[in-house]
Amino acid sequence: MVSWSWKAGIASIVIIAATAYAAAQMSSHPEMHSQMGSGGPDQPSMSPPTGMPAQMHAHMMQMMQGGTRSGANQDNMMGMHGGTTGQPTLSGQDAFGAIQEVVQILQADPATDWSKVKISALRQHLIDMSEVTLHAVAAERNLDNGIEIAVTGEVRTLDAIKRTVPAHITELVKLGWNAKAEDLPNGVKLTVITNDPKEAIKLHALGFMGIMVQGGHHQPHHLMMAKGEMLPH
Repeated sequence: MVSWSWKAGIASIVIIAATAYAAAQMSSHPEMHSQMGSGGPDQPSMSPPTGMPAQMHAHMMQMMQGGTRSGANQDNMMGMHGGTTGQPTLSGQDAFGAIQEVVQILQADPATDWSKVKISALRQHLIDMSEVTLHAVAAERNLDNGIEIAVTGEVRTLDAIKRTVPAHITELVKLGWNAKAEDLPNGVKLTVITNDPKEAIKLHALGFMGIMVQGGHHQPHHLMMAKGEMLPH
């Protein structure tokens, strides 16, 4: 134990002496610092200064390169978490973020007619989407050629179902499916069928919400609602 402590002490003194020696050499020879800073992993290692043991030089270089990598990793982590500004970028709530985005688009457009803009209509539509997505009950029944779904709910959710599900039929037909919505006392029965067996399997996999998100009309419609150019559905 005593022998180990004695050796460890000697090793520490050697490392400290090597670091001090290297600092003195770099201060008197600036080109050494530029070589170390610009060198890549494929470049040959720098020769030890005159008078420095090769083993001591190698150990010192390893320590300094390790410190450089550590600092770079810390900078990368800071960039991932804080971004370049150090400020959060998410709004914290999906509907809030969607409205914020639309308002920014309207404000950036000099042609916006603010006498027609109605952000409240977009808000009500986003509430409908939330009700259908999170609170509607979807009883799915697979058919040989498609799927039949009884979408039901109560009070505010029922109102949202009645507005959004039938309005989505047009988009489904554009995709080549045969779709229809039938009224139920507490919701809507959505039926989507196809002549393609592979598409039938796909419909089974998508289910209610997978079918409801089909098409790229949602975002443009949101902007049109906010502009007062179409009624919410």
